[in-house]
Amino acid sequence: MNRSEMVGTLADRAEVSRKDADAVLAALAEVTGEVVAKGDEKVTIPGFLTFERTHRAARAGRNPQTGEAIQVPAGYSVKVSAGSKLKAAVKGE
Repeated sequence: MNRSEMVGTLADRAEVSRKDADAVLAALAEVTGEVVAKGDEKVTIPGFLTFERTHRAARAGRNPQTGEAIQVPAGYSVKVSAGSKLKAAVKGE
């Protein structure tokens, strides 16, 4: 499902205009990005998803094309965890 299909489905189910559904989806993505980027708290949609920023330590790696050893610097990543309702839906429950 791409973004326009998601917006259409949300608009139909929530009985709002496509424009309003798109605005809400954009706002959700923006707010989630801002909170996770700060790193001091995680975003939880109960039963659905949890987003949190994680720290990745510096490590040794390899260039897959040349096989040369390289040093990968420390940085940040995002951890996304499925909630109980999403897990149940995937299992078909």
